[in-house]
Amino acid sequence: MLPRPAVRLLVDGLTHIAKGDAVAVLPVNAELTTQQAAELLNVSRPFVIKLLDTGKIRFRKVGTHRRVRFRDVLAFQRRSQSRQRAALKSLVAEGQELDLGY
Repeated sequence: MLPRPAVRLLVDGLTHIAKGDAVAVLPVNAELTTQQAAELLNVSRPFVIKLLDTGKIRFRKVGTHRRVRFRDVLAFQRRSQSRQRAALKSLVAEGQELDLGY
């Protein structure tokens, strides 16, 4: 018998595969290139570089190359999504307050 979180992981993975999406399993401590981080966040590599340079995502340098931990990219993604949800709630509340019909 598989634990419930493992079953959820498998179902989610298979759902993405069925849609034609790529699926990767990474340890949370894995280090990513800036290109891999950009692909994970669905943004451009230069945008990720800006995030790193402004301190929004921690990184380390290996020679001249930046490396970011998978867990730090996920943490940024969660913070970003949380801010987006809060902004949307605020907009909806303001729209209702102004009786804009939505």
